[in-house]
Amino acid sequence: MTATTVTTATPTHFSEFDLDARLLRAIEESGYTTPTPIQAQAIPVVLTGQDVMGSAQTGTGKTAAYLLPLLMKIKYAQGKSPRCLILAPTRELAIQINE
Repeated sequence: MTATTVTTATPTHFSEFDLDARLLRAIEESGYTTPTPIQAQAIPVVLTGQDVMGSAQTGTGKTAAYLLPLLMKIKYAQGKSPRCLILAPTRELAIQINE
């Protein structure tokens, strides 16, 4: 018996992800077209609702890898109820996430 390896194509453009058109437009307007390796690997998994732990160098797009799928999952809150809580270990990262 031989083992079968199933591989999926690595997305080469943000439009290949199952993201809302408004998010895709915002990504494009920000000047991004090609997902980084951490984004290409994490976004599809996070969109399915699975837990993900990723490790990559600073500046490789980890924040977007987690936040883009999160934005797809958030429903607009009525009133002032929070829909998610994002913890950041440093002030600099909190500022980056906010931007």
